[in-house]
Amino acid sequence: MNLDSLFLSLRLAATVAILLLVIAMPLAYGLAFSRWRGKFLLESIVALPLVLPPTVLGFYALIALGPRRPVGQVWQSLFGHTLAFTFTGLVLASLVYSLPFAVQPLIASFESLDRRLLDASSVLGAGRVRTFLRVILPLSWSGLVTALVLSFAHTLGEFGVVLMVGGNLPGITRTVSIDIYDRAQALDYSGAHRMALLLLLISFVVLSLVYAINRRVWSPWTVR
Repeated sequence: MNLDSLFLSLRLAATVAILLLVIAMPLAYGLAFSRWRGKFLLESIVALPLVLPPTVLGFYALIALGPRRPVGQVWQSLFGHTLAFTFTGLVLASLVYSLPFAVQPLIASFESLDRRLLDASSVLGAGRVRTFLRVILPLSWSGLVTALVLSFAHTLGEFGVVLMVGGNLPGITRTVSIDIYDRAQALDYSGAHRMALLLLLISFVVLSLVYAINRRVWSPWTVR
């Protein structure tokens, strides 16, 4: 069994999950605590990948990363090649594609906090940054892990965006979902079955971790 495509998918999913956690935390914080009446517009933009077909999102990502667009032009001037059909291009497109899976669990976790704790922290002289690090983050731990794991799992199994932006380049953009599709197209059903079963097991373990944490089966602060 050739596992190169699986390792590439795992690398892509891990990279996207870590970057999304960094991006999603301040975004979710702003959406959860902001009193701006127009924030529903930003929430709608963040949630768009949930309802858009992956091919639509992938098409516009391909256009945005092309050599005639600002992002693609800047990248090509710096590195001498385009972003499309590269691993970096896959990462950028996947960040947009999996963004709601990182932001929404964090928003739900932040909004569920007891505001009296935040007020008490402010009365005791703690600034916003210290309150975030010492109060909000520890109490939102399950939301953080959920965001990390869901964005990882969602990126791991993506197909349409990867195919549109990255194509099918072995060792560069050929992820496990594309590998399964190619094997099925070539009537290699046994090979497709092995890869699909492996991806199924990984996804099951990842989702089991999320549900275990949300039900507090395991937590770093579990009282024994």
